[in-house]
Amino acid sequence: MDKILNTKLFIFDMDGTIYLGQKLIDGVVDLLDVLDKKYINYIFLTNNSSKNSEDYKAKLANLGIKTELKKIVNAGEVTAGHIKKIKSEDENRVYVVGTQSLKDVFENYGFEVVNSRKNVDFLVLGFDTSLTYQKLWDAHYLINSGVKYFATNPDQVCPLEKGRSMPDCGAITSLLKTSTGQIPKVIGKPNVEMINYISEKFDADKRGITMVGDRLYTDIKMAEDSKINSILVLSGETKRSDLKSSTIKPDFVLKDIAELKYLLKE
Repeated sequence: MDKILNTKLFIFDMDGTIYLGQKLIDGVVDLLDVLDKKYINYIFLTNNSSKNSEDYKAKLANLGIKTELKKIVNAGEVTAGHIKKIKSEDENRVYVVGTQSLKDVFENYGFEVVNSRKNVDFLVLGFDTSLTYQKLWDAHYLINSGVKYFATNPDQVCPLEKGRSMPDCGAITSLLKTSTGQIPKVIGKPNVEMINYISEKFDADKRGITMVGDRLYTDIKMAEDSKINSILVLSGETKRSDLKSSTIKPDFVLKDIAELKYLLKE
């Protein structure tokens, strides 16, 4: 319990933790109110690269959560920032298998986003709700041609209301792995680079950070590898029965995020 009570920065996953599709999970607003009153910092982190941080700020506002843009961390933006750090001076052309929002992120980072197979420096795969067969074919061609290949996240599905889901970036990656035999470098959760980025950006000691999310293989795996505290919520993808066969073990398991409010009041 001390791990929760001594937390200085909570990282909240969004899909499956804060909301499901367009429905806010019960208790979220009350929890944030408790954190604000206790002056405990929190941010929102998502692997969902179909939208950028501006989009997420607007979505949260529509759901009744008003927050600052700087408190939203998006895997698409971290991916663009990572590639910008490692690229050579003459590498600037990116083919993005993703939404227009993800393409906008790369353009904002100074990249030239292209729609042709010619002279491509990087291939980036995201959660693409505008996916076409042509994009898959282009990606297949570029991977087999040796173009540097990145993915924003490994999530197989994006959880929705009433136990439903939709294919996410990991499912698209699996298709391309089948056709090419190649896997990308994944920047989003569970990559520890995400926690390093957050720790530095928010000047937070890892010993005082707690990750709250609904996926074992991304949220909790990242926390485990980064040696930060973890809380699994059962409101999204993971079911309690999944814990029995998993080697990834959270520090705490809660039915949903509302239960955290009661723990903080103890």
